[in-house]
Amino acid sequence: MKRPTIVHFLSIITNDFINIRASISLKDNPLYLTKESDTIGPANPIQNFKLLSSNDFTIKLVGLDSSHKEVYKKNFDSDQFGNFNFKIPLTDERRKIEVLQVYEVKSAPGLELLLGSFIPLVITTPKNLVISDFDKTLVDTRYHTTKEVYYSLTKSIDHFPTVPNSVEIIKNYIKDGYHPFILSASPHFYEDAMRDWLYQNQIYTAGIFLKDYRHIFSLFEWDLTPKDLKIHGLYKLNHLLDMLLMTGVPDNLVLMGDNFESDPAIYMALSKMLREDMDPWLVWKTLIKHDAFASNKKQDSQILNKIYQLQNLVTRRDQNGMSRSQIKIYIRKKGDEKEVNLPEDFKTQSHLIKLYDGHPKLESKETKELETSPA
Repeated sequence: MKRPTIVHFLSIITNDFINIRASISLKDNPLYLTKESDTIGPANPIQNFKLLSSNDFTIKLVGLDSSHKEVYKKNFDSDQFGNFNFKIPLTDERRKIEVLQVYEVKSAPGLELLLGSFIPLVITTPKNLVISDFDKTLVDTRYHTTKEVYYSLTKSIDHFPTVPNSVEIIKNYIKDGYHPFILSASPHFYEDAMRDWLYQNQIYTAGIFLKDYRHIFSLFEWDLTPKDLKIHGLYKLNHLLDMLLMTGVPDNLVLMGDNFESDPAIYMALSKMLREDMDPWLVWKTLIKHDAFASNKKQDSQILNKIYQLQNLVTRRDQNGMSRSQIKIYIRKKGDEKEVNLPEDFKTQSHLIKLYDGHPKLESKETKELETSPA
């Protein structure tokens, strides 16, 4: 039996808004196991392959205060894919919200189906964020051949090698009070498998942003196009902007990626927006000269609008006497390279990059003998 189910729900409270990003899909009720082979264990992506289907939903959002008294109630409609992305302006009454209850009210007329209760995330001052890529940064995934793609769909992510140094970096920042976000170009139906892997590695509160492939296959949506199957720069920058527009400009920002594709250029672009005084239109003109940020007219409009919004937030911080964001960028080495090759336009912030090895280097037998031999 299928029923509406929350795929993900992220709510963040800032000074002015409650920011909601959510997705709902029709899924089999997990409480009913129909086969003897159905067991509880790490998810593999192909189990959620049906999330490629599209449905629209309406949710009723109910805000409760600490005494479970209702202080807010409103209905919201999804897009054609079941995705929600909206802001709720804060008032004195709405600032009391401590729990959000989500009901789906469209799929079964006359019934309000409770999808879950959620505690909004409050990012305190100083605002510290750590944003990490997933593939090749936290896990050594492979998608180059048909066999590798099939393997990635049918196996849980823990079958791929973990990148231990990357996991150590992000967990150390979490211990220091940084809130984690995971950004990946993997399909949106990888979310459960990715969440399982994060829990196995004691990363419990990360917001996950994935690429919704339904936009690519849609004849009427141009948010993503076939070119975005291989070119990830525009998509990743777009979601980085989404994160910062949800959380506000951070005081301290850590970005983690790898040197296999375009992560360094993407992070350099974001760093320029946060740390340099550049007109948003000039920023975008600089970006679209490079292949990693190839775009169509609709994408131009969407991302330019977000750049303007981010610049307004940065300007507001300046007017309030607050310093620009402190940024650290960790890039996992592809091999033995000593530096990251960047287009000339992005080199002004290259001093923020720290290259690191993903795996601990194994000491040779000769090195160990030299270290243990008497002087």
